[in-house]
Amino acid sequence: MTTDQLINELHELAYNLWWTYNPEAQEIFENLSPMIWKISNHNAVQTLKSISKNELKARLSNTEFSSKVKKILEEFKQYLQTKKKLAEKNFPEFINNPIAYFTAEFGLHECLPIYSGGLGVLSGDHAKSASDIGLPFIGISLFYRHGYFDQKISENGWQIEEYNPAQPSLLPIKLVINQNNEPLKIKLNIAHTEVSIQAWEINVGISKIYLLDTNLPENDFHFRDITSKVYGGDSTTRIFQEIVLGIGGVRLLKAMGIEPSVFHLNEGHSAFLTLELLREEINKGKTIKEAEKIVREKCIFTTHTPVPAGHDRFTPDLIEYALGEFIKSLGISLKEFLAYGRIHPDNDQETFCMTVLALKLTRNANAVSELNGIVSRKMWQPLFKSKSEKDVPIGHITNGVHLPTWLSKIAFEFWRKKLGDKWYEEIENPKLWESVLDQNFITDEEIWAIRYELRRNLIEFVREKFLVQHLKMGLDSRININAILSPDALTIGFSRRFATYKRAPLIFYDIDRAKKIFNDKTKPIQIIFSGKAHPRDDAGKEFLQRIIQISKLPEFYGKVIFLENYDMNIARHLVSGCDLWLNNPRRPLEASGTSGQKIILNFGLNFSILDGWWREAYNQMNGWAIGKDESIEDPNIQDKLDAESLYQTLENEIIPAFYNRDENGIPREWIKKIRYSIATITYFFNTNRMVREYAEKYYKHPILVY
Repeated sequence: MTTDQLINELHELAYNLWWTYNPEAQEIFENLSPMIWKISNHNAVQTLKSISKNELKARLSNTEFSSKVKKILEEFKQYLQTKKKLAEKNFPEFINNPIAYFTAEFGLHECLPIYSGGLGVLSGDHAKSASDIGLPFIGISLFYRHGYFDQKISENGWQIEEYNPAQPSLLPIKLVINQNNEPLKIKLNIAHTEVSIQAWEINVGISKIYLLDTNLPENDFHFRDITSKVYGGDSTTRIFQEIVLGIGGVRLLKAMGIEPSVFHLNEGHSAFLTLELLREEINKGKTIKEAEKIVREKCIFTTHTPVPAGHDRFTPDLIEYALGEFIKSLGISLKEFLAYGRIHPDNDQETFCMTVLALKLTRNANAVSELNGIVSRKMWQPLFKSKSEKDVPIGHITNGVHLPTWLSKIAFEFWRKKLGDKWYEEIENPKLWESVLDQNFITDEEIWAIRYELRRNLIEFVREKFLVQHLKMGLDSRININAILSPDALTIGFSRRFATYKRAPLIFYDIDRAKKIFNDKTKPIQIIFSGKAHPRDDAGKEFLQRIIQISKLPEFYGKVIFLENYDMNIARHLVSGCDLWLNNPRRPLEASGTSGQKIILNFGLNFSILDGWWREAYNQMNGWAIGKDESIEDPNIQDKLDAESLYQTLENEIIPAFYNRDENGIPREWIKKIRYSIATITYFFNTNRMVREYAEKYYKHPILVY
């Protein structure tokens, strides 16, 4: 292979996010320019573009470096070939008619900040695992040029949002072009105005994702900003975004000549796609009833939100304003249109609900954990009047995570060394993970050594971030960095959206008791927080501010840390370095929650409310539970009981287990929990199993429920 060929293939690799979950591929880009790699938030495209062709040629003349590059490029080619063959073998019916997965956000990597939280990260992990198991998959979302927001913390602990536009030319995305080598554009009518839309392509292994973008000079200024920010603006912006996502997404696929066999709606944001499909069938001469039946057969729906207030609802006036021309194209009245989004179609005061629309025009619906399914069936029973609550047609598929995305390089190499190069292809095999119970296969000493190394790496990462935060606030830079966290202390992690139901300050419910726990010199503990509150969620911002204020108290200084500007990079460091993952949402409001699944192969343990996935995974031997398997209606009573359970378990079980050491300084009881955690959780709680379950249960074998 010539040097020019190597360079071309290296560029091709940079534009495929396969490198984001291959540590050796990342190392190649990092070696080219460690500084650009770091300041670009680990962006392979930006790093590569900062290197001249002359420098690349010179660097590749180094035999050792070029050998590493060739090895990775060959591994990448093999991956693509293998997964395409898997598609032919296991999913031949989807090769020409792939799965189209519509979602409001994709969390793929920190260098592509088009996500806000768990929904986006789940979508990203879904796309990666679809590629890994060979499932032909196309994702549809929006290109948020300003992302979610960059979070800054003021001196008094209040969250400040800053929006910095991304430069598409420096991102691992490419503009979709037509046969004339010009940007492919589609048009749709929003609020009686024609809006043009272009699209950007992302490659994720063999999966493809298309991001719709209204930032075009031919659009009026306020329409250019439709796709500017993740969940930005008021309800008008929200409905405009959802029109672009749903209707625009279907039109984009049609313009590209792609005919999906299944349209998967991940949450209700994209539900307008069902009405665009309906319009297409009506234009073919089908009656409304015939068209509805055809649309249902093509569509499935995943619901996450366990509270009625969390589902998108729009007033009739806003629907008419935003979709007036589209409604005319369906040949139906406004009232008939509104009926698709109403539980009671004749109630003129009822708003239009996107989840109701999705439930009415899809053949299958599922929640994302067993308990979430129970909650969803209860919530939507009024829509299915003839059915009892337990017979409401909403099933469940419990969420998972894409394990390589969340593994530290150290843990990745450890598992490859222990289980072989093909270990990841066997992750769904329980017997593979049962081998971890064998102390001759992996010793306690090996586990404790890697746990210490991962904790040390996290603490040094946090100290560096903390120092930068300190300086940005204009505070004294002469701080004793060794006073910020201890590599020997039990380290707890809490990172997620700062929604109030997630109860970030619960561990400080009884501040005096917390002071006593955190200041035990013989058995020290420390906790690291990170997360963003929605820009319009002042209550969430107050929770965040309280954490920061507590972290400044003398009793907690250096032991309670808040890291600003949470992203996937911070998340990866936390889930790899923390000993214990704390999750204490107000049950049953955690639809699934997957952050705790990410720590398992990094040798961490879970301490969580019995909600979402943990309610299904917990078996008393693989972690700890907060509270009982029950929901309490009074939130004040629930908070009090959960806080007491948290304190008692921490004081009487968790801290003693961590600090009960043998003569060699090894916490045998703690490590036994780690072994059981890996053996009983890994094989099931991953997105390879999850996507395969979607394929077998819903994609391949439609079960008509209406």
